[in-house]
Amino acid sequence: MKKICDFISRWMGALVLLTAVFALLFPEVFGALKPTLINPLLGVVMFGMGLTLKLEDFKVVFSRPKDVIIGCLAQFIVMPLLAWLLARGFSLSDELALGVVLVGCCPGGTASNVITYLAKGDLALSVGMTGVSTLLAPLLTPFLTWLLVGQHVNVDMVSMFLSILWVVILPIVAGLLFRSLLPKFTESAVAYLPALSSLAIAFIVAIVVSANSAKLMVGGWLIILVVMLHNLCGLLLGYGVARMLGLELKKRVAISIEVGMQNSGLASSLATLHFAAYPMATIPGALFSVWHNISGAVMAKVYSAVQQRAKAD
Repeated sequence: MKKICDFISRWMGALVLLTAVFALLFPEVFGALKPTLINPLLGVVMFGMGLTLKLEDFKVVFSRPKDVIIGCLAQFIVMPLLAWLLARGFSLSDELALGVVLVGCCPGGTASNVITYLAKGDLALSVGMTGVSTLLAPLLTPFLTWLLVGQHVNVDMVSMFLSILWVVILPIVAGLLFRSLLPKFTESAVAYLPALSSLAIAFIVAIVVSANSAKLMVGGWLIILVVMLHNLCGLLLGYGVARMLGLELKKRVAISIEVGMQNSGLASSLATLHFAAYPMATIPGALFSVWHNISGAVMAKVYSAVQQRAKAD
C-alpha cells in the first residue's frame, strides 16, 4: 500500500492532468459528483496539511520574520496583481476574470512544500510561508477579491471569510489537535497523506472540468494560456523579488515556489459557493491545479540543478 501511495504522490501532476483530460472528454462519467463535494474534499486536503504541521514549523516566523514577511507580501501582492493584469490584458469575461483573480488572491498551495523539498529550497521557510499565508487568507482573500473585481461582481466578504474559516482553518486546526493527541498514529499515517491529498485534488478537478466541459471545448485555450502565464510569471517574479532583496539562493527558491503555487482548490470552492451566477469562475482554479503541479515538478528539477551548479562553482 505504501508503494502505491508513493507512486500516486510522485506522479501527482500526471494524475491530475489525466483526470482533467478524461473529465473533459467523458464528462458523463463524473456526472454523479456534485459541486457540493468540493468543500469536503478540500477539507480533507487541509486536514492532511494540519496533520503534517508541527508548532515548531512556525518558529521560522519568529526566528526569521524578515524572510516570512517578504514571502507573504510577495504572495499577496504579486499574484493578485498578475491575475488582474492578465484578465484585463486578455479581455477576459467577468466570470473568467473573477476565477483568475480568485486564484491570485488565495494563499500558497500545500504542494509547494513538496516541490520546495524536491528543489532543495529552504523547506522551513516554505512551510512557514504556507502556514502564515493560510492563516491570513480569511481576511486577505475576500478583501483582495473585492478590491480587484468588486466593481463588476458582487463580493460578499463576510461570507467568504466564514467559508475560508470552515473549509481551510478549522480542518487545519483539527489536524494539529489530532496530531498532538495521537502522535504515534499520526506518524504512521503521514506517509499516506500526500497520496490522499492528490486523489482529493484530482476529484476536485474532475468535478469542475466535467461540469464545464462543453464551454471548455469551445473556448478553453485562452484561459489555459492565462493560467499558465499567471503561474510562470508568479514563479519568476517571486524569485526576482527575493533576489532583488538580497536573499540567498535557497530562500529565493522557496519564495519563488510559494508565490507561484496557489491553493487553487480553494479558489474553485469559493467560486462554487459564492459565485454560482458565474459558473465559469470555477475553471481557472481547476486548470491551475493541473498546471502548477506540472510546472512545479519541472521547476524543482531546474532549481535543484542550479543549486548543484552553484555548489560546484
